[in-house]
Amino acid sequence: MSELNAPNDPYAALRIPEFRSFVTARFCFTLAMQIQAVVVGWQIYDLTKDPLALGMIGLVEVVPSIAVALYAGHLADLTSRKKIIILCNLILILCSLFLFTYSFDPQNLLVRLGVLPIYLVIFLSGCARGFVGPAVFSFMPQLLPAKTFYANAVSWNTTVWQAGSVLGPAVGGLVYGFFGISAAYSADLFLIAFAFVCFSLIGAKPLPETAEKLPIKESLLSGVRFVFGNQIILSAITLDLFAVLFGGAVALLPVFAADILDAGPQGFGFLRAAPAIGSIVTAFYLAHHPLGRNAGRKMLWAVAGFGVCMILFGVSRSFYLSLGLLFLSGMFDCVSMIVRQTLMQTLTPEHLKGRVSAVTGVFIGSSNEIGSFESGLAARLLGVTTSVVFGGAITLLVVGATAIRADKLRKLQF
Repeated sequence: MSELNAPNDPYAALRIPEFRSFVTARFCFTLAMQIQAVVVGWQIYDLTKDPLALGMIGLVEVVPSIAVALYAGHLADLTSRKKIIILCNLILILCSLFLFTYSFDPQNLLVRLGVLPIYLVIFLSGCARGFVGPAVFSFMPQLLPAKTFYANAVSWNTTVWQAGSVLGPAVGGLVYGFFGISAAYSADLFLIAFAFVCFSLIGAKPLPETAEKLPIKESLLSGVRFVFGNQIILSAITLDLFAVLFGGAVALLPVFAADILDAGPQGFGFLRAAPAIGSIVTAFYLAHHPLGRNAGRKMLWAVAGFGVCMILFGVSRSFYLSLGLLFLSGMFDCVSMIVRQTLMQTLTPEHLKGRVSAVTGVFIGSSNEIGSFESGLAARLLGVTTSVVFGGAITLLVVGATAIRADKLRKLQF
């Protein structure tokens, strides 16, 4: 396929066999990790009856992931990205195999050892996921013949990732509920193994040419310097960071479902899925209708729209209105995500992609955890409704400040 045809063909990236293998692997990988998260959560709470034990799952996973991030980015730019992905995938297969065996418990290990081995496996899984993230991000453009495919590839990659994120919890909960924990872990193990096979089918790619050899400390910091030295990328990351940090209401959805909207657990499930479904719809649409002109302004308007949705969600007392607002928030968030990912793929030199991905992963990844803490603290101090409205207002202020100061992002064209 010629480079000129790529922008006009909504399925341009999917016509590349290795990219099809890549997105299939990404879907199975995401689905497996979501199933595993649901089952581990149910299992640990069933064993401990302690809500704090549930909170520890995310902490045990995110700390090692962030701790290894900069080195993982450095490694992704100096070592075969496929080898890193395959090795990390293999480690995750072993983790899933252990969880399946431990839950099957033929020797009554659960009674004797408790949940500590599960936490250790989640810690190891967090390390592997910390390494695989930069490798996957920097490996994807190596499968594409030209930069004109990047926006289309990002749209499809986002679509399959969001689809896995939506289906994973549902599949995990249904399999666990109807067939038991061993069947749920079996599904997790099968999917992560299938992802391993799909990644293995992709040919090895040459290492990117490095402009200069740097000491490891300089190499680790080069990604940080690049991000903070590029106004467009830094502005895009900042928008996403503050939108997630202050604007998100996901951590408080159980409170809204139970106490404000009186929707119960079933309603909570719909509320939780609505943003991701909105994101899937938008990603699919943008694969067929790329942003093109005025992409920077569209991103600013999208983040502003996200903030407005959060403000209205905070004051809504109608379940269906709240559901619709969360759906719209997912649509707006998807626009921001696709612009940011496309910018990073397009503007980052090939030999820095792993390190830049690691830096943005630390900012965006940690903002989810910190944002959940901020939401809980603000709700305690200000009240649930006020905290969500306040967060949405902060998001709008950040958009306004970015629009004024980041003229390069505002004038961005694809």
